[in-house]
Amino acid sequence: MKHLTDDDGEIRELTEEDFKQFRPAAEVLPASVMTMLKRGGRPVSDNPKVSTTVRFDAEVINAFKATGRGWQTRMNNALKEWLASHPQ
Repeated sequence: MKHLTDDDGEIRELTEEDFKQFRPAAEVLPASVMTMLKRGGRPVSDNPKVSTTVRFDAEVINAFKATGRGWQTRMNNALKEWLASHPQ
């Protein structure tokens, strides 16, 4: 069987013979990889987030958004800090 790449690392055009050699991923990949592929998405968390709808003042949202990427995580952390300092 010919190599799939040339000396420069470029992939050559696949032939009918190449396609005949292909095997299903489940035959060549470990079961652990196939499980991840079937499940897709993020890994299962021990403490998963809960999706909800909540309304905040625009100034609160704008202030967190202004901090850039990851603003929702920072907002979540700020709320957790408040909970820690205000025991029930």
